[in-house]
Amino acid sequence: MTRPLKIAFVKARWHDQVVDQVQVGFEAEIKRQGRVCNLREVHVPGALEMPLVAKKLAETGNYDGIVCAALVVNGGIYRHEFVAQAVVDGLVRASMDTGIPVYSVSLTPHEFQESTDHIEFYSKHFVKKGAEVANAVIMMDALEI
Repeated sequence: MTRPLKIAFVKARWHDQVVDQVQVGFEAEIKRQGRVCNLREVHVPGALEMPLVAKKLAETGNYDGIVCAALVVNGGIYRHEFVAQAVVDGLVRASMDTGIPVYSVSLTPHEFQESTDHIEFYSKHFVKKGAEVANAVIMMDALEI
């Protein structure tokens, strides 16, 4: 029997009804694969706060991985791409600096409107991404390096 995974789940609160669906997909996939996972949820204001929090969590040595989720949208000013790039760069650095896998589910749709159709579409997409990150966590846990 495999040991339970210890995962910190860092979620930005902007667009939380969409972002929270990552954890739904993650937990469903973990269960589907017959794994046990002890999750610690950590809420942060937005995507830019995720790298610092991920690094601090990883530095504790208490986790097998840190999953970070955010929806970075184009709010009408050209800054969302810079934010998304800074977040991904910071998450990669946190992983490299600590040796603990840090996973990004930080998505930046080209167009997002707070309409029922977009919220529904991206919510479903985040469920799918949650399953994908669960698979990545399981694969990394199985590596013998």
